[in-house]
Amino acid sequence: MPHINLSNDYPGIRSLFVYRPETAKPLNGLVQVLLHDPHPTLSAGERELIATYVSNLNTCYYCTNIHGAIARHQLGNDAGTVKQVLADANTAPISNKLKSLLKIAAKVQSGGKNVTEDDVMTARAEGATDIEIHDTVLIAAAFCMYNRYVDGLATWQPHNDELYDKMGEQRAREGYGTPPVKVSEMELTQTT
Repeated sequence: MPHINLSNDYPGIRSLFVYRPETAKPLNGLVQVLLHDPHPTLSAGERELIATYVSNLNTCYYCTNIHGAIARHQLGNDAGTVKQVLADANTAPISNKLKSLLKIAAKVQSGGKNVTEDDVMTARAEGATDIEIHDTVLIAAAFCMYNRYVDGLATWQPHNDELYDKMGEQRAREGYGTPPVKVSEMELTQTT
């Protein structure tokens, strides 16, 4: 049960954005730039994987599942890669560069000062650019905030894979600037 009066029409952060649209606008703007807008070198799917990975480390059920679904859609419907990254990023079928960026993201998740010069040098040796390192740190830091926002107010986080798939498909296609669709308006075959 949420700690404040939130709409049951929207799960997770969506309910918080409906509750407080004034704060939703800049938060959505940041995530749009970080995860969806064109990037010089990292694909939207790779950036969504970083967000998913950090959310999983933070044990934020909603963010792990929604961004995992978005990543899957951004990666050509590749659920296996998302699952493997969450199970063990070191053995997942992703580039060594992305593995090194995920290591940096994990260090940020545990505390920003945990990122070392060696971590950055390893990422650079794998081909990571300064903007990729910068954006990885910012995605990880931002998702620590988003995860704590979602969990700190005890938002509704349904356990329904089809719901996350539908929401993920919408975000992968439209980005973060469009209003969310109410759960009751989505065509689902499972109960929510």
